[in-house]
Amino acid sequence: MTAPTPRFTGDAQPYGGGDPYADYRTADFPIAHLPDLADRRLGGSVTAANDEFFAERENLLRPETPHFDPADFGHKGKVMDGWETRRRRGASAATPHPTDEDHDWALIKLGAPGVIHGIVVDTAHFRGNYPQAVSVEGTSVPGTPSPADLLADDTEWTTLVPRTPVGGHAANGFEVTPGRRFTHLRLKQHPDGGIARLRVYGEVVPDPAWLTVLGTFDLAALENGGAAEDASDRFYSPPANSIKPGRSQKMDEGWETRRRRDQGNDWVRYRLTAQALIRAVEIDTGCYKGNSPGWAALYGRDATVDADAPWTELLPRSPLQPDTVHRFLLGQVPPVTHVRIDIYPDGGIARLRLHGSLTADGAQRLAARYAELGGA
Repeated sequence: MTAPTPRFTGDAQPYGGGDPYADYRTADFPIAHLPDLADRRLGGSVTAANDEFFAERENLLRPETPHFDPADFGHKGKVMDGWETRRRRGASAATPHPTDEDHDWALIKLGAPGVIHGIVVDTAHFRGNYPQAVSVEGTSVPGTPSPADLLADDTEWTTLVPRTPVGGHAANGFEVTPGRRFTHLRLKQHPDGGIARLRVYGEVVPDPAWLTVLGTFDLAALENGGAAEDASDRFYSPPANSIKPGRSQKMDEGWETRRRRDQGNDWVRYRLTAQALIRAVEIDTGCYKGNSPGWAALYGRDATVDADAPWTELLPRSPLQPDTVHRFLLGQVPPVTHVRIDIYPDGGIARLRLHGSLTADGAQRLAARYAELGGA
């Protein structure tokens, strides 16, 4: 039985100087190891908001930790690293307070549509100006709908997080149970206030029609439904970094292990989009100059029938160079659903690319799952 997700409510204390995160309220959320489906680096965006008077809506999806400068003020007031709306007022002097239905909203396009398992609404540094409550809805709409399309009366929205009180200067986490594929979210704050970041943790479910047309694609990439399932070491950075889009620009954007002081080696296990044939491999040690692995090997297995199927060597132990993209063409290899990279003895991998195509069985299973999850 899993522990319930911690809840935070009420004001934080006014900022009193020193480390602004010293009294920040947070927890180890069990869903945080999953990819952030709204990550801007995956193509996520905040497409519209009804109000962003004090702070722009785009800040919601910034990947870095929210920043706070106590001396930073602008023409409209305190500059905040988040999305902040103006204070709502009632209709008249006799009814000065907003109604219970009053709220502000923002529309979010997920960079990688998929099944959402948890959401974090982070109010970092919003100590007395955070919303009283939040709610989140999801919808699945094909293509690239406009804000007007999403707000149309015939768009069906599913409640993912019901209206729930939240705390200021806190990471407010919510478990999500609807087992469907979503493409867009509507974040509401009741009645007004500020939210620093929105994180949407889940499992990528790609469009099989798109991948079928592509033919050959990166079978491990996050945006194509790949996942880093497990790793021997996550000391400096998570293994999922190694299958994110684009090239790594600095060391913390890849996967790096601590220094080994034994005779073992480090590894990552990946789940591919579906059963596939891999034809070419890229192992990128970009930005790892004095801490790249000395060697790497690849192994694959087909868990379609047996989850504990034996591992088969795909790429023998091969030397790696620092800060380099290594390319390998594979010969005749069997179809696989999972791949493990072993690095010797330790170090950092910026990106792993596994180029290939789905088998007929893999394509069929992916299409069936997409339909089961209500893919648009």
